Amino acid sequence: MVSKNQIKLITSLQQKKYRQTHQLFIAEGVKVIQELLLSNFMLEHLFVTENLFETVSSDKKTLISESDLKKISCLATPNNCLALFKIPNEKKILHDGLIVALDEVRDPGNLGTIIRLCDWFGVKQIVCSTNSVDIYNPKVVQATMGSISRVNIVYTNLVEFLSNADDEIFGTFMDGKNVYKENLPQNGILVLGNEANGISKEIENLITQKLSIPRFGDLQKTESLNVATATAIFLSEFKRLQ
Repeated sequence: MVSKNQIKLITSLQQKKYRQTHQLFIAEGVKVIQELLLSNFMLEHLFVTENLFETVSSDKKTLISESDLKKISCLATPNNCLALFKIPNEKKILHDGLIVALDEVRDPGNLGTIIRLCDWFGVKQIVCSTNSVDIYNPKVVQATMGSISRVNIVYTNLVEFLSNADDEIFGTFMDGKNVYKENLPQNGILVLGNEANGISKEIENLITQKLSIPRFGDLQKTESLNVATATAIFLSEFKRLQ
């Protein structure tokens, strides 16, 4: 069974302030939890509706009913397992290779997908503005499908970070240079902006090269690409000749 106190704790972790207070976050689903168990993340407790994760010790695992899982799950259709992991201390950003910087990315699904894309393309570091969505939001964790364990993500004052960076800073804009025609370096910082407003003016002033994805449609009426979709295209181009 899940106690009332456990239910209260777990459901509270859907909010950032309680994740920060307890230094815990939620992960759901066999794939995500298995990836995190194989990483440096520390398991706090695991709740399962069937015999799963046999290597996890009994003192860290509780067998519960499907109805109890529904009470603690963040999903509309709960899986068969939910785990609590400890939030680790942030690591420093190393200026080595390509760094992705996110300026006010607010949608959990977008951030989770971007983390997964960075993992796929071998980008090991993401710098988020302090007003971007929290990486330990359950929807972000779910969307990463475990990639959160392989990419270093840091929240900081993005203006200060970019102002002090020696790397070339690339920004994604509608009116930038055609990304398909540029010789892109292995090192640098790629900035992507807010879903509705793009890169802020303050950040734009720090960009050393503006890039864009050209529209090939006959009507040229599509206003913009989803930020995660754009990330996939830009990362593919940065990595194409490496």
